[in-house]
Amino acid sequence: MSAPYTERTVFRRPQQKPPTPAPSSQAPTPSTPSAPDDGKLLTHLLARPTLDGIMEAALAHAATLVGGTSRGYAVVRRGQDRVIAVYSYDRELVGVALSGPWSAGRARITDGSGELLGANPPEVRARLDVLGMHEIRHSLIVPLKDKSRQLGAFVLDRYTNEGFTPTQQESVARWAKAVAPLVSLFDTRDDWRETSRQLTTALVEAVESLDFDAVGHAPTVASHAQKLGRALGLSERELEEVWYAAMLHDVGKIGGEPGHALMGANFLHGAPTLTEVQKAVRHHHERWDGQGEPDHLTAEDIPLYARIIAVANTYVRVGDVARLQQQAGKALDPRLVTLFEKILQQEHDRAAPPADE
Repeated sequence: MSAPYTERTVFRRPQQKPPTPAPSSQAPTPSTPSAPDDGKLLTHLLARPTLDGIMEAALAHAATLVGGTSRGYAVVRRGQDRVIAVYSYDRELVGVALSGPWSAGRARITDGSGELLGANPPEVRARLDVLGMHEIRHSLIVPLKDKSRQLGAFVLDRYTNEGFTPTQQESVARWAKAVAPLVSLFDTRDDWRETSRQLTTALVEAVESLDFDAVGHAPTVASHAQKLGRALGLSERELEEVWYAAMLHDVGKIGGEPGHALMGANFLHGAPTLTEVQKAVRHHHERWDGQGEPDHLTAEDIPLYARIIAVANTYVRVGDVARLQQQAGKALDPRLVTLFEKILQQEHDRAAPPADE
């Protein structure tokens, strides 16, 4: 099994020595703690693999910048604005489609909850009431913008008479400006991912349309393969590779059935980001006992993704667990067959009606 992928991005900033303070006979005046290094904080954010994780950590830091007692939430724009992270609010708020004062696109402080409640329909207002948000006294609204494109906003709420100062507003606005490019990066990546999946699906449908019996085969194999991958504890990136490998495992059939595994691998040869996918496509007709093709690999010498696809592909083709078991240790990885049986049994148990008491 391949090791999990990790991506590390390090931001380095030149270290400057602070100027030596001039001697003074006066005692130093109290001051607020200096802000943490933005580069280190951004590196910490990049260690989080999802947009949800980044927004949650970034929102928590925004709350520390204003100090005192506050609650908050972050919204992202996905067609409509939706809550993606919360700070000291119930997580029930996450996922709620929400309109609010951030639509103006500028940082500002509002008093009370009137603008927030007034911008939303009755059913949303009812949910906000349950969370006590009608009692908000002051809100700091800081949009997230990349160039002229609005990505979302940080919203920090106070439930006491303690307001927000211009300095606090400026600090959060500066932090939002630093975070925005990361949010935009994830936004672009998600758009690319969806487009890439759509193109892959269209290609597979075109190949499968050549054989009526094959229509829908690849998506079904991909679904089962991802179940196996999750049960094995594969990372999100590895699961994504498994999906592509399963979807494209028969793409070589565009040139006919014989040798389609090799043809499919050659088809993917020019895509360096799909190296593991290419290996899986090439070897998905290898056999555990070494009697497969094209390279007669045996047992765990066969790439993991190829072994996963072989189990999923065989099950979709034979449609029967007993016949799948017959291939364990012969054509298929016996441990993966056993694991897949457990997955199917769990699905069956969940779908079964409760027994009469």
